[in-house]
Amino acid sequence: MNTLEGKSAVIAAGAKNLGGLISTTLAQRGVNVAVHYNSDSTEADADQTVAAAQAAGVKAFKFQADLTRPASIDELFDAAESDFGGVDIAINTVGKVLRKPIVETSEDEYDSMFDINAKSAYFFIKEAGRRLNDDGSVVTILTALLAAFTDGYSTYAGGKSPVEHFARAAAKEFAGRGISVNNIAPGPMDTPFFYGQETPERVAFHKSQAMGNRLTRIEDIAPIVEFLVDGGRWITGQTIFANGGYTTR
Repeated sequence: MNTLEGKSAVIAAGAKNLGGLISTTLAQRGVNVAVHYNSDSTEADADQTVAAAQAAGVKAFKFQADLTRPASIDELFDAAESDFGGVDIAINTVGKVLRKPIVETSEDEYDSMFDINAKSAYFFIKEAGRRLNDDGSVVTILTALLAAFTDGYSTYAGGKSPVEHFARAAAKEFAGRGISVNNIAPGPMDTPFFYGQETPERVAFHKSQAMGNRLTRIEDIAPIVEFLVDGGRWITGQTIFANGGYTTR
């Protein structure tokens, strides 16, 4: 029995990499998808993902916006409600990585990192709480570095860490309507998102810390998202570390 068929989802950063796979995976389960993207350079990916979703027989559209502006998040949910008649699932894969020592980090870099990784996540959860149908689901992608003792990632891990507390509060506040709220913390993922921050030597080290001597793949994470919005909805207020043993706590 396909319990997701006919439902609708908003997927922030849903055009490519992990977000793109989540969009197409849900579409194959019969979920209508609103595919958000940010930069002009990602529009072609958004078009491809929307086409793949529509080929699966569901409604899908692309939506470009800077989600560090809460008004843009409102507009994204407005568009989804208008096209689909309602929203059941809200998934946020938005993120920005910066590897830089604290003493070299500028105020502008700090503000950008926290706007993208924390502020946008907060207001995405807020809008999901206002807009989702009863018995909906919210999932945010965080990072396994939340359980790491390492250097260089103060603004990345630091910007993601508040979302754990956002999810806990939201899980309690939305529980009366049956809405689950969770986070997934992948290890370093085998996508372009990761490689620009690391040397080949450090990439080899990161691989060595996980099962199978490899990085996390998007195919490792998408099924967990699918589970959380379907049969795993009794899980709420949690951060699930899915990283092949890279970190734990």
